[in-house]
Order: sequence, then structure tokens, then C-alpha cells
Amino acid sequence: GSDDLTWFPEEAKEKLTIDDKIQVKARGVGLKIEGFEDVRVNKLSPEILENMGLRIEGDQLVVPVVMEVPGRIMGSGIGGQGIEFIDYDIQTTDPKTIKDFELEKLRLGDIVAIRDHYDFWGRGRYEGAVTIGVCIHGFSESPGHGPGLNPVLSALPGKIKTVIDPYANTVYYLGIKDKPKK
Repeated sequence: GSDDLTWFPEEAKEKLTIDDKIQVKARGVGLKIEGFEDVRVNKLSPEILENMGLRIEGDQLVVPVVMEVPGRIMGSGIGGQGIEFIDYDIQTTDPKTIKDFELEKLRLGDIVAIRDHYDFWGRGRYEGAVTIGVCIHGFSESPGHGPGLNPVLSALPGKIKTVIDPYANTVYYLGIKDKPKK
């Protein structure tokens, strides 16, 4: 599995070696969104969640995403137990699928909506549900594999609405890069 992303400043990376030990302190375990307690929040710190630009429209949580993909193109990782420790992959062995969904534009850290998937306890198909994932690794020519999406939000039908934002990416939410002016 790909587990979680870790970012280090350049000066720290220059000092790291293979045998180094690091300590990671997690924040946000069990995090809930007030009024949306039935939306699963996974692997998000309160700061990232706050910086994502979520808003509420009626009874829906509006989430900015770079793109949406249909659940039918998801591959490796579907049906796996638990969502805390592994991602799942967009299948990218079909050039037409890559072109149709403009998957070549996908970047590490992009926020992506997976349609018709509900990832509350595990990853799987559920008509009308929406899962939001972060792209944590790139393409593969192995069947069933491709860009990995780490589920960070998931809800049953009608709870999450998406809006396309080409800058919905963790580098901006973490302050690693400044978000370009629109």
C-alpha cells in the first residue's frame, strides 16, 4: 500500500538517509464536520480541512475538486478492508479512458471525486455516493493499477456536491506553494 504522504522541506530532505527514524504525529483522527457527522472524514488534519474551501449549500457539503472520475474505472484496492492504511487506483491501461477523463492532467496532491463509491469502512461501489480522494502516486501500465487515490471524505447520495477547481491540491492547502490568482 501507499499509506500516507509525507512532505519535508528541501533542507530537511538533504539531511535524510535511508536508516533515519522519524516520528509522525497525527491530528484529526475521528474528526467530524459539524452538521455533517455522517460524512466520513479520513486522514485529514483540521487545518487541511479548513483550507480546502468547503462550503455548505442547503443540506450538501460542497467540495472543490480538480476532476471527477466514475467509480467504474477504479481498480486495485476495491473491496479492501479499512480505508485508513491503503489507497486505491484509477485503472490507466486503456488510452481511451485516459483521454476521455483527461487523466493525463492529474497531479500528485490533486483532490478528485470518485462517483458512485462509498468508502466509509471499506472501498466499494454505491450508486449515487461520492468519495473524495487525494492523488498520492502516479500512472501504471499494470492492469488494475494507476494513479492512487487516498480516500479523505465519503458520503451517501445527496450529501456531497462537487465544484471543479483546477487548484484543488494539497500543495496549496498545506501552504507549500502559493495558490495562483484566478
